[in-house]
Amino acid sequence: MANRSYLYSADSIPTETENPRRIRCISEHNWDIPLAHKLMAGRGTTIVPSMIWNPPIGIAADYAGGAALLRDLLGAVGKGLEDDAEFAACVARTTAHLEKQQARYFVLETGEIVSMTDDDPAASVRRLASEDIPEAVAEAEEAIAGRNDAWLASVRADWQRHFASFYSEALYFSFPA
Repeated sequence: MANRSYLYSADSIPTETENPRRIRCISEHNWDIPLAHKLMAGRGTTIVPSMIWNPPIGIAADYAGGAALLRDLLGAVGKGLEDDAEFAACVARTTAHLEKQQARYFVLETGEIVSMTDDDPAASVRRLASEDIPEAVAEAEEAIAGRNDAWLASVRADWQRHFASFYSEALYFSFPA
C-alpha cells in the first residue's frame, strides 16, 4: 500500500471533539504531498486536528482561495503546453471535480506522508504549514504574474507529478454522508 496525502472539503473545520458533518472527497496522491495539494491548502492555512489520526496533523484552508490559485497556475502551465491533450484532460477533470465538491474549506490529511520519516509528525506539519506551503504559494504567485519562468518551466516539465493526482468522490479514507 502506498502512503498518501488526502485532500477533502468541508463546510467547517475539524475540532478535537468532532469532524465536520459533511466531508467531501477531493483527491489522494501517492508518496508525496503534491504541489496541487499545497496550493489548495495555501490560503488561510491553519493546523487542525486530523479527521483520521490522533495527533494535530491536519491542515485546513480556504477552499475558494486555494481552488482559484490552483486554477490560475494550471492556466499558466497550460500556456506552455497548448498541444498537450493529456494535460488538458487532467485540468478538465480536476476543475470539474473541484466545482462538484466545493465547500468552505479544504482539509489536507498528511499523516501517512509525515510518518514516513523518523521526524515528529506534528513538527513536520508545522513546517509544512509555515514553510513548505507558503513557499509553494509564493512560487506559484510569481509564476502566474510572469516573474518566475524557470520555476514554471520545471513544473511544466513534470506536470504529472504535480497535478495528476487521483480525484474521486471516494478515497481510501472516506466518510459517511
